[in-house]
Amino acid sequence: MFSKWQWLWSKIKTTLWIRACLFGTFGLAAVLLASFADTFSEFDLPFKAPQEAVDQILAILANSMLMVVTFSLSVMVSAYMAATSNVTPRATRLIRQDVTTQNVLATFIGSFIFSLVGVIAVNTEVYSANGRFVLFIFTMLMIVLVVLAIFRWIEHLSLLGRVGSTSNQVEKATADALAFYRDNPCLGGHLRTDDSLPPEAEYPLLAEEVGYVQHIDMAALQSCAEDMDAELYLDTQPGTLVHPTRALLTSNKPITEKIQRELRKAITIDNERSFAQDPRFGFCVLTEIAQRALSPSLNDPGTAIDIISRHLRLLAPWRDLSSYDLSTCHCPRLHVPALQLDSILDNAFLPIARDAGDMLEVHIRLHKALKALSQQDSPELYQATEKCSAKCLEYGLNGLHLQKDREHLRTLVNTP
Repeated sequence: MFSKWQWLWSKIKTTLWIRACLFGTFGLAAVLLASFADTFSEFDLPFKAPQEAVDQILAILANSMLMVVTFSLSVMVSAYMAATSNVTPRATRLIRQDVTTQNVLATFIGSFIFSLVGVIAVNTEVYSANGRFVLFIFTMLMIVLVVLAIFRWIEHLSLLGRVGSTSNQVEKATADALAFYRDNPCLGGHLRTDDSLPPEAEYPLLAEEVGYVQHIDMAALQSCAEDMDAELYLDTQPGTLVHPTRALLTSNKPITEKIQRELRKAITIDNERSFAQDPRFGFCVLTEIAQRALSPSLNDPGTAIDIISRHLRLLAPWRDLSSYDLSTCHCPRLHVPALQLDSILDNAFLPIARDAGDMLEVHIRLHKALKALSQQDSPELYQATEKCSAKCLEYGLNGLHLQKDREHLRTLVNTP
């Protein structure tokens, strides 16, 4: 299971300013550590580091890092704008959370802070010969780190904000969310079906705000259910839009105000959807990339075909709930609705079929992908793809202009 603290930590560690502060602290600590070199007994130096030389090196490093940081931030802004206009605005969050970008920028900022504080310390004559030698060694190490970061940054800049690179990031985030569901079917609780709600479950917990469910702390909900000696039936999943008239969950026993507060803390609601526990959002974002590519301004069917292949790659390992052993679960007092495969397929393929219009090649690849999914060892996937294929075929027949193209598409769909 994925507790709320783990989820918060995953968000914090992908925040740019956190890494920048951490690297800056390391740089400041290195400068301060050099000032304590005189507290140790005298030791023979392999060479002397003149004050003027150390000061000049630090000044060059400080000036260059300031320009590099400014340039890198402008490149990031350009990448965000490119992703917004050519990919989808929903993907910019993943670009902001890119680990390589954050590590490189944090290295530059840490080097700038190190050199700036070092220049001040050297000019105020804080260091003796031993201190200047230690500071010089730290400066050389910092230069090596900066050079390595620059080489890595040059390679990364060629991909930052590009359609292919951003699609890879979205696909990975979606694959991680699907893997989480494979490891935790029903989020670790029992499966809730339409007829599993008992008559005595008549105590709903309503949302207090409008937003999307980003994360559900199942362990906290299980603890509350044990305190109440009750069964909780979730009415929402990560990605569900909730409002003050929408129930978050339903209990078979009355819920006190104290327990209500604890239950609401366990269900995180925000203005935007999150990739972490919401694989449907990942499919929606990938489909938006294909839709943008199919727009008249871009007219790029190749990208749409690439997205269809990514959908196929993500859905091919699908396992039916019947293949899981749900008799034992981590949260026996919680009943969670299953991830709706019909909804995922509709989000993934229907908008592409609708916007493909007269592009026969896109319709062909789409139906080939659906046929490949229907041939997987999954009865649930077979039924869902058959429904989705019929809807996509209707979009295709309405969008294609030539009768010959329509007959070709119909023959492809009807061929076993």
